Amino acid sequence: MQRRTRWLASGALAVTTALALSACGSGFSSGSSTSGSLTSSNKALTVMIGSSGDAETAAVKSAVASWSKSSGTGAKVIAANNLDQQLAQGFAAKKPADVFYLSTGSLAGYASNGSLLAYGDQLKNKSDFYPSLVKNFTYDGKLYCAPKDFSTLQLIVNNDDWRAAGLTAADYPKTWDQLDAVAKKLGTGGRTGLVVSGQYERLGAFMVQAGGNLMNDSSTKATADSSANVKALDFAKKMLNDGAMKFAADVGAGWGGEAFGKNLGAMTIEGNWISGAMQSDYPNVKYTVVPLPEGAAGKGTLQFTNCWGIAADSPNQKAALDLVQKLTSKDDQLAFAKAFGVMPSIRSAASEWKKLYPQFTPFLDAASYAKGVPTVKGASDVIADLDSKLGQLGSSDPTTILDATQKNLEALLK
Repeated sequence: MQRRTRWLASGALAVTTALALSACGSGFSSGSSTSGSLTSSNKALTVMIGSSGDAETAAVKSAVASWSKSSGTGAKVIAANNLDQQLAQGFAAKKPADVFYLSTGSLAGYASNGSLLAYGDQLKNKSDFYPSLVKNFTYDGKLYCAPKDFSTLQLIVNNDDWRAAGLTAADYPKTWDQLDAVAKKLGTGGRTGLVVSGQYERLGAFMVQAGGNLMNDSSTKATADSSANVKALDFAKKMLNDGAMKFAADVGAGWGGEAFGKNLGAMTIEGNWISGAMQSDYPNVKYTVVPLPEGAAGKGTLQFTNCWGIAADSPNQKAALDLVQKLTSKDDQLAFAKAFGVMPSIRSAASEWKKLYPQFTPFLDAASYAKGVPTVKGASDVIADLDSKLGQLGSSDPTTILDATQKNLEALLK
């Protein structure tokens, strides 16, 4: 899946994985957690990734090859056509990849059935990872895997449209009311002021700004029906009904970045993955990334991340951990950032990353206040159901939508 759309269908992507997890049972007996004892052998490692394209595949292969040469351990990188499906099939057949990309939505299922090695406490750079990312991959009190990189959402503004509307940098919206006002001003000539994907993975930023989210930070309590979330969706519905905002599907676009690139919308809300899409598909569009406006609770946005999972059944866990240690090092993470636009998951790389990419600083600055999506087992399916309803938000009741989501999330916790 392309990086630019990776987070648009995260709920649907997990359906195959969820089914496979239920079939896997608890057949993985060799240590789903570890206190220091790791398997070791001379077997080569298999590394499975879900790549955004040739640039990411080449960068990971280069990094793994470098480690393999210095360590003397063979390693093969597989760029999966469907990571969730192929990963699940490997576990079901009891022949999983040794090291692999793992999403927040898949963590709980694989951790609970013993498929994963909980190696987090053995990471030499454990304290360097952003705390919010560590929470995303902590299950039952254990850090299971190293966050490999992350993304946040911010406001993307078309520079030419902004100037044409008589707006300056002083007009970048700091509040919801200001966002509504500039969106209306920018909506001329058949173009909409703000176009976003009609899903929680975008509208959830408003929930966080209002002081809410679907679950608490540890995904142990459902909070979907909170007054903060209702307020957030009421605001989004008002912008939709006023014409200040439209969903990408309603303007004939597959996602917010496409609508923005085609100038169907003067602004969009997207993650830092948009940089690659703009460079490759819309190189002539000049844009600026600015922080999303604050809500009643202040700054807020969503973050998305994956980790480097290690299979509990890997015959060479020691080498796998050593490889992950290198892949999450400062040098490798900055190389990945240069190659395919991700943000490093370690704080020690932040200042250098900002110097390299000052235009994208708002994305990384959000690490201190961004909130993750729910990670409880089954949450991806609930979010997929919520997304299907949010697409009709303009003609629906936010309270009714959120009440149904609350019940679905509560059912996962029983």
